[in-house]
Amino acid sequence: MVIFFDAPDVISGLFTLANFYVIEDNVGSPFSAGCSTLVLYPYLERYSPNPKCILGSFDISARLHINKNMLSFSLPFERFKKMVQNMDQSFLTTKSWERIKRRIKGA
Repeated sequence: MVIFFDAPDVISGLFTLANFYVIEDNVGSPFSAGCSTLVLYPYLERYSPNPKCILGSFDISARLHINKNMLSFSLPFERFKKMVQNMDQSFLTTKSWERIKRRIKGA
């Protein structure tokens, strides 16, 4: 699995990249304990024919242990490799993403 903790701007990029080449619903955000969205759900998704990515860190008790401006994005490693293959043709090459990157860096 691959687990990201980052600010909403970065997580939105991962969300968009995860949906770049697939039509069906690709990202889920199940209601569960924090550890389930980080580990259990992505682990179970690896057995799915169309594994979803999991947007998480909404559990109030778990939020106390992460930065207030962070969310999580977890996915099976095979799914991550497909996302990486699409990076050069995706929104990551657009002016819009350049503006977001500058905002992320605080410029």
